[in-house]
Amino acid sequence: MPTVSLTVNGNSATVDVEGRTLLVQLLREHLGLTGTHVGCDTSQCGCCTVHLNGKGVKSCAVLAASCEGATVTTIEGLAKGEQLHPMQEAFRTHHALQCGFCTPGMIMSAVDMVRRKGNDLDEKTVRRELEGNLCRCTGYHNIVKAIQAGAEAMKGA
Repeated sequence: MPTVSLTVNGNSATVDVEGRTLLVQLLREHLGLTGTHVGCDTSQCGCCTVHLNGKGVKSCAVLAASCEGATVTTIEGLAKGEQLHPMQEAFRTHHALQCGFCTPGMIMSAVDMVRRKGNDLDEKTVRRELEGNLCRCTGYHNIVKAIQAGAEAMKGA
C-alpha cells in the first residue's frame, strides 16, 4: 500500500492509500475535506476541481499515489480564517451558489481561470472556460457574473 506525503491547504499530510485511490477520495475519505464533491466520477462535471501544484485539476482523474510531494489546495483552503476569498465572496454576493453542489468546483475553476487568463474576463471567455464544469441548476448567468466580479476583486488580493 503506497504512502503519500503531500501538503494540503498548507498542512502536511501522510496517508497510506491503495494504488487505485483517487485524489478526491484521499481528500474526502482520508483527510475529511468534504468540500470537494464527487459529481460524476468521469471527470466531466468539474465538481471535484482542486488546485494541484497551483493548477486546476479534476481530482477524480488523478491517482493519489501520483501526488507524492505535491501541494493541494481545496475549497477549504481558499478563505483566510473567517475572511472569504474574493471569488467565494463574489459567488455569495451575486447569488451564484444555487444548490451549492457544483459551487466548490466552480470556484476552484474560477480562481484557476483568473490565474491563467488574467483579471479582465469577458463573458465569452468565462463561458468557454466553464465548459468543463456542469451546474445541474443550469443557472450559469449568475455564475458568470460572479466570476467576472471575483476576478476584478482578485486584482487587489
